[in-house]
Amino acid sequence: MTEIELQAAAFRRLVGHLQERTDVQNIDLMELAGFCRNCLSKWYVEAASEAGDSMTKDAARELIYGMPYAEWKTRYQTPIAELVAPASSHETVQAATQLQAVSKYDSMLGQEQIRLRSP
Repeated sequence: MTEIELQAAAFRRLVGHLQERTDVQNIDLMELAGFCRNCLSKWYVEAASEAGDSMTKDAARELIYGMPYAEWKTRYQTPIAELVAPASSHETVQAATQLQAVSKYDSMLGQEQIRLRSP
C-alpha cells in the first residue's frame, strides 16, 4: 500500500470508530483531543475544495456521522444541561477564590510591567 492508501485506511477506521461510539459526545472530543466530528466534516469540505471539488457541509457531515447530522443530534447528542453538572457550594467557593487569586496576580503583573517600562 502507498502512504496515501494507508492514511485513507486509517481515516476510514477513525470515522467508523466515531460512528460506532455514539456515546462519545463532540464536546468530550473537543475537550480531550481538540477536534470533533464537526471538525472532521469541515476538514473534509476544505480538502474537497483544495482538490477542486465542491462539497456541502451537510454532505460532509453525513459522511462523518454516517447519517444526516440532524438525525444524529436527535438520536445521540446529550442536551447541554445534562453535560454540565451543577457545582457544589464548596466547588463554587473554591472557583471564586482561584479567580480572585488570578485577578490579583494579573493586577500585580500589570503593575510590575508598568514599573519596568517607566524611565
